[in-house]
Amino acid sequence: MKNIAVYCGASEGNDQNIVKAAIRLADWLVDNDFNLVYGGGGVGLMGILAKRVLDRGGKVYGIMPQELVDRGAAYDGLTELKVVADMSERKQLMLEMSDGSIALPGGPGTLEEIIEAFSWSRLGDNENPCVLFNVDGYYNHLRDMFDYMTEKGFLTRKDRSKLFFTDKLENVYTFMYSYIPPKIREY
Repeated sequence: MKNIAVYCGASEGNDQNIVKAAIRLADWLVDNDFNLVYGGGGVGLMGILAKRVLDRGGKVYGIMPQELVDRGAAYDGLTELKVVADMSERKQLMLEMSDGSIALPGGPGTLEEIIEAFSWSRLGDNENPCVLFNVDGYYNHLRDMFDYMTEKGFLTRKDRSKLFFTDKLENVYTFMYSYIPPKIREY
């Protein structure tokens, strides 16, 4: 395991505990010799995360659609920035380049990216573990929703166990290294 995709916002939000968690995650990545694969932004949590990894001597690979580069959203000084045609290509390439996925608290884009990564794992198109970094219970309602999906028979208990919610980075490491992808669904 070498490259970790992190999904996070182009906004910092309004909770300094989440900003501090982004810095802790950056430190954890570098301390465990992981490279960061992310959306390539220089603003919000994306910028905080990338800057911290780079400042600590880590490698950061950004992937950004041309339209966002044209708007000035790209972080200058990354290890590498790949410019792609659109968000669909970005998400696909992020999964291909990474060995695991982590979502910091964020908005609809963050949520969409980590949920798509998990959904693809059930189809056999993503073998990477998916983790939601549940800072101060940010993802508690989403966790409850996945439990309810399971209760209602839309998600198996076995597959539900493949989506990990935690507020402890040491648990992320253990989950990722012991992860076995879901069995590919057959109909």
